Amino acid sequence: MEDEKIVRLYWDRDEQAIAESSAKYGAYCGSIAGNILESASDAEECVNDTWLRAWNAMPPHRPSLLSVFLGKITRNLAFDRYKALRRNKRGGGQMELVLDELSECVSGRDDPENSWQAEELRREIDAFLQGLPEEQRAMFLLRYWYADSVRVIAARFGRSENNVSVALSRMRAKLKKHLHERGYEI
Repeated sequence: MEDEKIVRLYWDRDEQAIAESSAKYGAYCGSIAGNILESASDAEECVNDTWLRAWNAMPPHRPSLLSVFLGKITRNLAFDRYKALRRNKRGGGQMELVLDELSECVSGRDDPENSWQAEELRREIDAFLQGLPEEQRAMFLLRYWYADSVRVIAARFGRSENNVSVALSRMRAKLKKHLHERGYEI
């Protein structure tokens, strides 16, 4: 079913919207949640929560890209669940690696007086990504948005894990330099 029709089902409050979303985007959302949570049952629960969150968001929201809308909901829910699961214990999974790698570039410090900086930072990161060759941009997003492992990325691009690790390291260094040149403290 086309995304526009699925969104219309949500707006019409037709429960078929959930079944259609699950059929079309269940594997996609499951992959996102699974990469972050590394637990099939937690990922499944997160995906089910995605349909509820989408149901509650539409209306009033009418997403132009349903896949991105659902993916973002799933990602946010998965990170919330990840934080809740790790609150009292330290894990050693893929997310720790991803977050540690990104901490070299972005500190994650919040300053309520300058919350607008978060939006500016997002724009700078977007600009940086737009300047990368398509393959590098895809690697960066697969690693730091979808939390894919280096092994999965290497297989996808037909490269060695070491090659991908080095490429990601260089991209992080370029991002750090890009942000530093624009006045961001790292």
